[in-house]
Amino acid sequence: MTEPTPARIADILRQVRDADGSTILDHAALDTTMLRDGTLHVALATDRAAAGRIQSLLPAAEQALLALPGVVAASVILTAHRPAAAPAPAPAGGHRPLNLGTPGGRPAQGPILPDVRTVIAVASGKGGVGKSTTAVNLAVGLGMEGLRVGLLDADIHGPSLPRMMGLHQPPQVRDGRMAPLEAWGIRAMSIGLLVDERQAMIWRGPMVMGALGQLLGDVEWGALDVLVVDMPPGTGDAQLTLAQKVSLAGAVIVSTPQDIALLDARRGIAMFEKMNVPVLGMIENMSYFCCPNCGHRTDLFGHGGARAEAEALGVPFLGEIPLLADIRASADAGAPIVISTPDSPAGQAYRALAHTVAATVRRVK
Repeated sequence: MTEPTPARIADILRQVRDADGSTILDHAALDTTMLRDGTLHVALATDRAAAGRIQSLLPAAEQALLALPGVVAASVILTAHRPAAAPAPAPAGGHRPLNLGTPGGRPAQGPILPDVRTVIAVASGKGGVGKSTTAVNLAVGLGMEGLRVGLLDADIHGPSLPRMMGLHQPPQVRDGRMAPLEAWGIRAMSIGLLVDERQAMIWRGPMVMGALGQLLGDVEWGALDVLVVDMPPGTGDAQLTLAQKVSLAGAVIVSTPQDIALLDARRGIAMFEKMNVPVLGMIENMSYFCCPNCGHRTDLFGHGGARAEAEALGVPFLGEIPLLADIRASADAGAPIVISTPDSPAGQAYRALAHTVAATVRRVK
């Protein structure tokens, strides 16, 4: 069974009308669609003012979409973005100042990202702890919180954003600058969109740093409330390059519970402290496993290590993410779990993380 086309989905949604006769697509634009295991996931982009008006139409829209062949269930979500703020007047010397209220009164970032208010890194001291999955779900969750969000995959050697976001086509180039792709309500860019996914990125440090500079400076990110950067694992050239080119407003550290992962997370925190980047908190990924058949909980990698480490280091603890097969399946299918299974324990945990980080982003503006 072929997946319903966006045009056919739009035709169905235009049949859903409110009391005054306007359709749901009169107040929202079709953003992203995906059919997975008979469930059609649809994201609609709208502004916050219209979101309240069409929220009551979503059940009718989901019911109408069941008429499409192969669709046995439907989920429609809103990605409510605020209108872009008017730019502040530039001083005579050139670039307009950006002050996020970060420690020491540092500007948020330099001229390389003039319209991005906040840059947040998602990092880990080692690979394999679920950092990219956290970054993707955090970014999409922030979009669902009503923020204008970009997601940069800075892991040059192991880009995973295209697969996790369901993006396959290369970005368009306009006037020498790349346009980020849009999916699930956010803008995204990765070196994986520019090279074949089977190609090995056998690059030395200078090439990696040059690629990072291009992904930051040669991409037309536009006006964003927050740019989430999926950092490569470790504490090397890529991290230093990013810190030199933009002023990070904060970092989220991802770890698993066991001691060996916490040792590396500790090094990551120390690195950000040396770069005067605030650590927004730690998150414990793969915190526990719940059997899908009986519901029994097992702490495969131990439990509570990240919470204890956060307390010892004096940084906030941002929550626990369970080890679930649905997280892997949703990433492979190109729909973050905050979209595909929002009511699951992992979906709720990622939404809670996004809510906490969104509050921080709003405070520092």
